[in-house]
Amino acid sequence: MNYSRINNITGWVVCMIACTVYLLTTEAGGSLWDCGELVSTAYKLQVPHPPGAPLFVLLGRFFIIIFGDNPNTAAKAVNVMSALMSGFTILFLFWTITHFAKKIIHQGKQALQSSDVIAVMAAGAVGALAYTFSDSFWFSAVEGEVYALSSVFTAIVFWAILKWEHAVDNETQTGISADRWIIFIAFMIGLSIGVHLLNLLTIPAIVMVYYYKRYKPTKKGALIAFVVGCIITGIVQKAVIQFTINWAGSFDVFFVNNLGWPFFSGFIAFFVLLAGLIVYGLRWAKKKNYSFVGLGLWSFVFMLIGYSTYITTMIRSNADPAVDMFNVDNPLSLQGYLSREQYGDFPLLYGQKFTADPIDFKETSTKYIKTKNKYAENGKDGHYVYDENQMMLFPRVWDASNDQNHRDYYAQFLNIGKNTDGTFERDPDFSDNLKFFVSYQTYWMYFRYFMWNFSGRQNDVQGMFPANVRDGNWITGIPLIDNLLYGDQSLMPDSSKNNKAHNKLFLLPFLLGAAGLVYQYRRSGKDFNVVFILFFFTGFAVVIYLNQPGYQPRERDYAYVGSFYAFAVWIGLGVLPVIAWLSQKLSRTLATNLATLVCLLAVPVLMGAQEWDDHDRSKKQLARDSAKDYLESCAPNAILFTGGDNDTYPLWYAQEVEGIRPDVRVVINPLAGTDWYINQMRYKINQSEPVDLIWGPEQIQGRKRDYIRYRPLPGINNNQYFDLYDLLKNYVGSDDQSKMMPAGGSDMINTFPVHKVSIPVDVNLVKQNGTVNAKDTVASEVRFDIPKDILMKNDLAVLNVIAANKWKRPIYFTTQYDELGFGRYLRKDGMAYRFVPVEGDNINTDWMADKLMNKFASGNANIPGVYFDEPNRRQLIAIRSSYAELAFDLSAKGRKEEARKFLHKADKMMPEYNFPYGHISTGNMHNRNSLAFLEACYRADAKDLVQTVSGSIKKDLTQQIRFYNSLEGNKAEAMLMEKSMTENLLSTMDKMQEMYTPRSQENGGEQMNSK
Repeated sequence: MNYSRINNITGWVVCMIACTVYLLTTEAGGSLWDCGELVSTAYKLQVPHPPGAPLFVLLGRFFIIIFGDNPNTAAKAVNVMSALMSGFTILFLFWTITHFAKKIIHQGKQALQSSDVIAVMAAGAVGALAYTFSDSFWFSAVEGEVYALSSVFTAIVFWAILKWEHAVDNETQTGISADRWIIFIAFMIGLSIGVHLLNLLTIPAIVMVYYYKRYKPTKKGALIAFVVGCIITGIVQKAVIQFTINWAGSFDVFFVNNLGWPFFSGFIAFFVLLAGLIVYGLRWAKKKNYSFVGLGLWSFVFMLIGYSTYITTMIRSNADPAVDMFNVDNPLSLQGYLSREQYGDFPLLYGQKFTADPIDFKETSTKYIKTKNKYAENGKDGHYVYDENQMMLFPRVWDASNDQNHRDYYAQFLNIGKNTDGTFERDPDFSDNLKFFVSYQTYWMYFRYFMWNFSGRQNDVQGMFPANVRDGNWITGIPLIDNLLYGDQSLMPDSSKNNKAHNKLFLLPFLLGAAGLVYQYRRSGKDFNVVFILFFFTGFAVVIYLNQPGYQPRERDYAYVGSFYAFAVWIGLGVLPVIAWLSQKLSRTLATNLATLVCLLAVPVLMGAQEWDDHDRSKKQLARDSAKDYLESCAPNAILFTGGDNDTYPLWYAQEVEGIRPDVRVVINPLAGTDWYINQMRYKINQSEPVDLIWGPEQIQGRKRDYIRYRPLPGINNNQYFDLYDLLKNYVGSDDQSKMMPAGGSDMINTFPVHKVSIPVDVNLVKQNGTVNAKDTVASEVRFDIPKDILMKNDLAVLNVIAANKWKRPIYFTTQYDELGFGRYLRKDGMAYRFVPVEGDNINTDWMADKLMNKFASGNANIPGVYFDEPNRRQLIAIRSSYAELAFDLSAKGRKEEARKFLHKADKMMPEYNFPYGHISTGNMHNRNSLAFLEACYRADAKDLVQTVSGSIKKDLTQQIRFYNSLEGNKAEAMLMEKSMTENLLSTMDKMQEMYTPRSQENGGEQMNSK
């Protein structure tokens, strides 16, 4: 039999199956999270967030052009790119599995028999198709994210080292050096850096393959090779990716500042010099016959060539595109971009406990900023210094910033209480540290995801470890196991059991993979070591490196798909021991055919059948529609303050790609804490005019005004309201030492002397430009108290915009923003909240009615069968809540018929069969919002909806109570808060029903009583 031909044909058939699956289920348009940003940057060749993905952007643009360069198909084009790249990942996985399977079967044989070839193909097909239908990989395969493209590079380089291994055996016969595959691998790794850094984690496994083939292996030698692989990974991460750019940046500073040459002259000179050194090194290595040195230099060259895609990042940033994250317009900015400077640093091996407070700030190297004709000093890099008693080895509970409530999460997790002054009752010790590492980082943030893919998944609700036995866990589908872990699953609410992500795999993929793991270990120990190292470095090592704190905003399973890829190799090899076992009772041919059929049905077919409905996004358009709802809520030429991720990226996609409301200026509040982002607000973007600011670029440069402190000053009455513009311009914006205070060492920081501030209102102006309505009671002065003693730079940016604007442009927020004290002056105009000089009027009725009736959409939620996971449901909740709020307002103003019209519109946009009113979500948020919708139905006398909504909510809450009552011991104790919350919601619903019972005697039951 022609093995190579069969292997190639079968691999391509499996690849076509995978591509078909992904193309059929790929998302119709833009997706949530980073996808909106990445599609936007691909469409216009812009600059995404650090550390960037220039190759993804270029390839995404290529696919967009293939699809006709049409804004309506741009997102689909990038999604198709991900689908095809994922399909090719499956192709290379198939050939990887068949390589290992053939080596195992071929041991001691002169030639493969037909049954042997079938066994090898079966192993490849089962393993590759199992990965095709695995939960985490499938999720990334159907959206415009970097992980699909990153995965194909991982698959290619791991396959390529196996091709090198095969080519080594034929070097004498062919006369062609197998090491050309090593250089190809280096080039692929260089290219992959322009997508994602996960590909670097294949290097230790690649080194092990090289060692086993080129040297006589020993245990000591294998250990040394493993260490060498780790060192090479570190060298690529630091020397190739960062140090080359750091040194090139230093050259550029010298050439520009000292020699007066133009920008980039030193950058180019560095790489010219580096090229000269490499040429000299290659000649020297050839002369000395140091082939290993030559191979290393050529690998370095081709890795740099692949890495050079980052040049396009600087080119595009210099064009000042609308999305220009980190303003990477020079080599020094590129240095900070690649090192993810804006996200800060975190300890790995030695660092502070989360209860620690810094005692000093140690400055290190000088920072520079690009000015008109030179690089100007821009402060110092540095790091905080902590008391040595507050440090620990291998710090896992480390985040002392309390960012995203991480600090409080650690305390809750470790049962560390708080004192009355807000300090913690005790410091964590090393046992606490290990507990968090094992229970949260290893189990919850890795092993749980692993079992989602190969055992089963409870539902798609993001659970909060360690309390919840109801949400986000892995299951098996075997009642004995699941009931022991999480309580009687048959008593779970229907909303959980019927959740499309409720997938039962009965541990079959896991068990087949375990069988393959053991079989490879026994039959081919060297190859087992290679696969295990890949599995370890792309899984457990990532856990250690990420050092994830609690309160993650989303599930992070996508970070570990390389580990799941390695396990899929073992799933494929697991077919071989099944064949061997059946061969003891049946003929070899019959055993092979039967094992192939059974394994295909028990693993990939089962996985596909269970998981198709929760991975099919072929009709979903919610990301675009929710963004459109926010943008259409805004008045022309508005400024819209947003959060991050799902609060911003869909808006970018809507504006940059589909051209929806490009007049609205989106301002990302967290990024407004950086000088480069504040300076970008001074530009015109699309149809949005520059944003007026009080301070000039030099006043927010670098660390200037990163934060300010409250300090009362003599002669200023803190009980009187102070003009906000004057406060920011003449006090906070002043460099007068008398208006500043020491911040440690020689540093001085700016201060603010009052909490009470005011903004004058030009009543005629706000009436003329539509800021207020004709019948509004307009305040002559907006007054509010700033509730903080420390204001960060992004807080100051918000206040800058509000004060400098002087009511000329509409200012909106995506949330009921009240961090700075002016929340009562926000009025809802649809999905967004407008800052107005009107107090007490929370809804802009007629404006909102027009938008909700004529502009709003819900991402095809009205189409039966369209699946919305939890982040999507949060968007739908926000849309439905807007209709409920408007209905409340209309009913209160005696416009009940209109209120009913909007409630019925919401029900048709998001019908019960697709988006039930009763549904478990984190903290029962869904049911709380549905109760508000129910009350709106009561107040509007929408009796048909009252029956539908109340029935759905009551059923879900009652079933939740039943489940909680069935729990015992620790499980019951862990769910006490959820049980109490559910009981409160049920009680609220009963009181609501009693409050709005019909007054049949007074009005014939036509009206409902609204006491």
